[in-house]
Amino acid sequence: MATNPDIELSVVMPCLNEADTLRTCIRKAIRAMNEAGIVGEVIVADNGSTDGSQEIARSEGARVVDIPVRGYGSALIGGIAEARGKFILMGDADDSYDFTEIPRFVAALREGAELVQGCRLPKGGGTVLPGAMPFLHRWWGNPMFTAMARRWFGAPINDINCGMRAFSRDLYDRLELRSLGMEFANEMIIKASLMGARISEVPITLHPDGRKSHGPHLRTFRDGWRTLRFYLIFSPTWLFLIPGVLLILFGVLGMGVGLTGTTIGGLRFETNTLLFSSVAMLCGFQAIVFWAVASIYAVYSGLLPRSRVYDAFFRWATLERVVVLGVIGFVAGGVLLGSVMVEWVGTSFGELEFSGTMRRTVPGATLTALGFQTMLSGFLASILGMDRR
Repeated sequence: MATNPDIELSVVMPCLNEADTLRTCIRKAIRAMNEAGIVGEVIVADNGSTDGSQEIARSEGARVVDIPVRGYGSALIGGIAEARGKFILMGDADDSYDFTEIPRFVAALREGAELVQGCRLPKGGGTVLPGAMPFLHRWWGNPMFTAMARRWFGAPINDINCGMRAFSRDLYDRLELRSLGMEFANEMIIKASLMGARISEVPITLHPDGRKSHGPHLRTFRDGWRTLRFYLIFSPTWLFLIPGVLLILFGVLGMGVGLTGTTIGGLRFETNTLLFSSVAMLCGFQAIVFWAVASIYAVYSGLLPRSRVYDAFFRWATLERVVVLGVIGFVAGGVLLGSVMVEWVGTSFGELEFSGTMRRTVPGATLTALGFQTMLSGFLASILGMDRR
């Protein structure tokens, strides 16, 4: 829906059976906007309530948008699509967020911020009232995921999972958010951070959930795993590239000590070391290929912006260079395997000296496989990025 120049702020509340608290939330939001002179509207994105939440919302002056597809993200996407304000503020309708704090978010947006994140945690100046947040969420889940977001994505915030936040319509449209579940909130922060959006933070107070008829929709371990999985999907560098590079380094080191028969601390590294090292190198290379393919897909499907690592890698890894590198590896491996074959023929296909033969067979097989995979991977990456670089 097109924005209305007369409406500055749209407050969007996702709703699924929130009759206990919805009325209070709407009244607080409307009162806060009226007292601060903010021209706004309240939209309740209803996700299939059966407790009369829709009627409560309409009676309090909110606009109800029915969202048939279940999910936190689905409700917000549908509600935001109907918002007419220049700015949008989202917040849960369970009365844990105090909507009288709306003016502080709007003030930050007026000063130029594109995304204003609420912060409930003391580290960012927020306050968690007794009973408002489960122990694991407060002291482990939220701090851990926030630290990961700051490290992996450069998110300049102290509370990644706070659901009360405000943003400009322009930024929201650029983000092209897709998550239909609870990952919606994480996707917004991650993408905004990677895009270099102007992000600020407002300390808020988290109140105990005001609902009596049912408990929270959040499930600690299920949703914790979903968040971790989402982080990994959105960070192919941490999921694929870094483990891949470490595996290859481990494999190269192992090949070195295995080929020379090195003894360290009384342990002699020979044939078995070569086999383990070969597996490490093959797995590591496959992880790097997955990183390249996942990165190309993520960039050109709009999931992630281009990164410095991405640009540097693909500036060097042209199809021609990759194919040449693959041919070199394939030929080198073939030479080693060929020397073993010649020796075997020389013995009339009899027995070969095991240790010496394996020192050529294992590296030869590894180089041959890596060379072949490199050539195929180069063509695959080129196909995926065709006409897009």
